Amino acid sequence: MVERLDTELDGTVLLQPTVHGDERGFLIETFSAPAWREAGVGVEFVQDNHSRSRAGILRGLHFQTRPGQAKLVRCLRGRIWDVAVDLRRGSPTYGRWEGHELDDELHRQLFVPVGFAHGFCVLSDVADVHYRLSSLYDAETEAGIAWDDPEVGVEWPVADPQVSDGVALLAGDPCGDEVVETPIRPQDTQGAVAGVRDFAGEFDDPAQYSRRGKLRRECEAGLYEGRLLSGAVPSIGE
Repeated sequence: MVERLDTELDGTVLLQPTVHGDERGFLIETFSAPAWREAGVGVEFVQDNHSRSRAGILRGLHFQTRPGQAKLVRCLRGRIWDVAVDLRRGSPTYGRWEGHELDDELHRQLFVPVGFAHGFCVLSDVADVHYRLSSLYDAETEAGIAWDDPEVGVEWPVADPQVSDGVALLAGDPCGDEVVETPIRPQDTQGAVAGVRDFAGEFDDPAQYSRRGKLRRECEAGLYEGRLLSGAVPSIGE
């Protein structure tokens, strides 16, 4: 059995599975399609990932563009602070975030739907995190927003988190020098969330747009605001 707990953002689902424990240990049903569907998680998952991170590590905030990627996240070992940020254009909670502690005692799970960025930081000495994904990983559609963007304002419960070079780049100076990586061509639309700009049109030279980098042309044109730029945000939620 599984119980759905309260969340702040429409679409996110926090689950509390029933833990059957005694002096021998415990048994948990971590997923059952009919029960999870009844609790609000009705997507079909096609890929499972397992990560291990040390204390103070911060991963995120990541998302996939087309076709989008929903995640069902749980902490197998240790304790994490798990965060979802609403990037759905037109959503009443557009640009807002919420966080929940996931650990190996209560065994709660957080469902992060398509249209959200996701990330977590480690609160224990080590943490093993399991993700169930609704789409296969595709490096060409991988994108992210800065973990520390002030307009999003995620309250991370770690004073000095350790982030990867790629995540640090997202938090860097948008007008600084960069090495162009795998390019993507941003599609048209309008609107913005927490500094992420939906750019109109396409560029003649796709190499000018970096999937994880920063776009000097947009910065010089005054079109870039904030510190978040790594992918084609317009496809989120579509």
